[in-house]
Amino acid sequence: MKIIGNLLWWLFGGLEAAIGYFTGSLALAITIIGIPFALQTFKIGLLCLWPFGAEIRRTEGPDGCIRIPMNIIWIVFGGLWAWITHIFFGILLGITIIGIPFAKQHFKMAGLSLTPFGREVQLNL
Repeated sequence: MKIIGNLLWWLFGGLEAAIGYFTGSLALAITIIGIPFALQTFKIGLLCLWPFGAEIRRTEGPDGCIRIPMNIIWIVFGGLWAWITHIFFGILLGITIIGIPFAKQHFKMAGLSLTPFGREVQLNL
């Protein structure tokens, strides 16, 4: 079922969204300052490619004290707009019965796109 869900996701816009996240990641990686943010957009792009069957987990790593300021910078410079977009499409898809599984994936991506630092994506393919 995960394979069918992911194929339908790709067909109806998930592939374009992933390409957008990967393009943004490449643009951020050009600068030295943007590399940590490029890694986060790449992480969201991977989730955008394989949302069905993927899990988001909190990490406990050495970046504990820097996580909050980086998430605040992320929210100010684009994370809020990505969150609003995923919430909007989640609500729009949740109105229909057939779109509820896709709405759940958008809500999962909304949580990651608001505060990506300190989280990891585990793809269960």
